[in-house]
Amino acid sequence: QVQLVESGGGLVQAGGSLRLSCVVSGAIFGLIDMGWYRQAPGKQRELVASVASTHSANYGERVKGRFTISRDNAKNTVYLQMDSLKPEDTAVYYCNAVPSKTWGYWGQGTQVTVSS
Repeated sequence: QVQLVESGGGLVQAGGSLRLSCVVSGAIFGLIDMGWYRQAPGKQRELVASVASTHSANYGERVKGRFTISRDNAKNTVYLQMDSLKPEDTAVYYCNAVPSKTWGYWGQGTQVTVSS
């Protein structure tokens, strides 16, 4: 069974940085395209960045130039470096496969709160 364990969230001031990590177990991680998603209160979950098995990355328009996604296949881990954080980045952040229905499972997520 797949397990997704996110960590690294916290409270940060606007303009600050955080680095999120997600360890994946129970899957052939190196063959799976991975993404970071977020869900803000009252809003739908959205994909903010993805990294293919080839390490090619894509970003949503709202985070492009500020966030960097990467993966370490030897550690079954995907990262999200978040710089120049804004209050509107406040959300619970989740990692998952792309598309997210691949495993039909979500981890607990990690809360990111950006104060103004």
